[in-house]
Parts: sequence; C-alpha cells; structure tokens
Amino acid sequence: MTPMEKFGPNGVDMAPEPLYAEAQASLAHSTAGSQTRASSERHAACSCGQLRLRVSGDPVRVSICHCLACQRRTGSAFGFQARFRADRVEVTGRSREFLRASDEGENRTFRFCPECGATVFYTTAGAPELIAIPIGAFADPDFPAPAFSVWERRMHVWVQAPQDSHRSP
Repeated sequence: MTPMEKFGPNGVDMAPEPLYAEAQASLAHSTAGSQTRASSERHAACSCGQLRLRVSGDPVRVSICHCLACQRRTGSAFGFQARFRADRVEVTGRSREFLRASDEGENRTFRFCPECGATVFYTTAGAPELIAIPIGAFADPDFPAPAFSVWERRMHVWVQAPQDSHRSP
C-alpha cells in the first residue's frame, strides 16, 4: 500500500473507526470500574460559559482518538470525548457549526461558541441519536476513563492508553 492509499491526499489515515455497534455492546465495560454517579447529571460549558450543556445519565461511550483530524481539532495529542443519547442532552446558549468529513467520509458537525470559539459538542451522520462532548468541556477530573482508544497508529509515542481499553490501530 502506498502512503497515498494509506493516508489519503491530505495525510489523513483512511482506516475506519470501530463500529458504533461495538460501542453499544460494550456499554457495561465503559462504566465498569469507573466512578459513576447514580442518576448522574453533568454540566459542560465553553470557556466563557455562554454555551452550556446539561447531561443526564451515563455516557454510551468514552473514547480517545489519535487521528490527525482530532489532533488538529483539539490542538492536543488526541481527542477525548464521551457520547450521550441526544435525548439526555439539553443545550443552552448560542452556537455556530463547522461541518467536516471524517477520515471515512462521514459528515461530522461540530458546534462551538461564537464568543470564545470552544467546541462544546458534535454529532455524526452515522449516529444522529448521539451527541459527543469533549471531556474538557465538563472540567471534571473524576470523569470515567476512556474505554476505547482508536487510530492508535497515529498515537504519539509517549501516550499510553488505558490497559483495559478496547484498542484499534
């Protein structure tokens, strides 16, 4: 396989992320052993507080992604996000949208605060019933650890994913 076939014209890895069905099947794993709250309610917000989310219940999936698109989007070595059922997320405040295609060609719509620019949540065309929220928007050091680590072939050499996470090259 040539570098162009493997990474595509923009240097983005073309291998697919693990299927959503796998995430649903391992919901028990994503919350097992983590510090979850009974009837949990969490709050997420942008940097200035204008765009806020209230989330009830536990996440369907908590993951870290090492793809180049997530690295560029976050300005960090990886993206760290939790996905929740959309009917469990209440949005307050104004947001702007940025639409981009994922490495697999799936549309992803990122919502960010028009005042401070922080991404607060996003949705994917392949799972419209879920809302993904970057963990940093919760500002909660007790948030459950990721149960999935994807795009590991793009992982920085110094990063170590949790040993018990489902891992994908």
